[in-house]
Amino acid sequence: MEALLPVLKSHPGLSVLVCSLLFRVAHQLLQRLPVPKAVQQDAFRSWKWKNLSVSMVHSLLTGTWALTCVVIWPETLSNIHKYHTPLSYLLICVSTGYFVQDAGDIILTGHARGSWEFLLHHAMVIWCFLYALYTQLYIAGALIALFVEVNSVTLHLRLMLKLADFQSSSMYHINKFANLFTYVLFRLSTQFYLTWYIIHNYSWLDHGGYFFVTMMVMNIMIVIYFYRLLRADFFPRSKSYVGQNGTHNNTKKFLSD
Repeated sequence: MEALLPVLKSHPGLSVLVCSLLFRVAHQLLQRLPVPKAVQQDAFRSWKWKNLSVSMVHSLLTGTWALTCVVIWPETLSNIHKYHTPLSYLLICVSTGYFVQDAGDIILTGHARGSWEFLLHHAMVIWCFLYALYTQLYIAGALIALFVEVNSVTLHLRLMLKLADFQSSSMYHINKFANLFTYVLFRLSTQFYLTWYIIHNYSWLDHGGYFFVTMMVMNIMIVIYFYRLLRADFFPRSKSYVGQNGTHNNTKKFLSD
């Protein structure tokens, strides 16, 4: 790994491109797996299922990877500005590659208009991660941000169950509580910690203003989505079409029920 790090650091853009292509290969391989009938019968559900399958692989991989790095190297949590290891740098390369691949999949399949919030999110993440890779700053911060992928596992499972019309299953019922727990512990808490760190150290951080604005936009998005999630899963009003994020939705909007 030590020998690989200089190669990654000297060609971060190429490294991200390679990782993106690897996720595209995973996308093709995952299409060979069986798909529920409800998914096969609808073009949008079919595309979304394939897209989510890759997202699930990314979340399982990077969420576990990020937590492992922090357990082994706890300094990651305190020295967000400059600390990183070869494995943490590689993790950010891998994750950036996924977001590039996913944004490309959304755009090239014609779902950009209905998924503009995803694209906005991906654009902010890609820009922040690329900044970290090229400057070798905030690698630890990017790694901590990937804690949210632990929650993404339950979010993706939630939507996949909805796409398959399994909303009444015991698995969906259990997952909605697991989703609530991981949302608070790994998504809201992570965002709160990173926002606090930026505000507390704003006076000396490189490009602190940009990262503060980015975090605030992210915070608004996740709080609105949390409200929609609670309303859809715990205080449902009526049944409607499954949207992009697995909430009840007639317009396929990211922040809808």
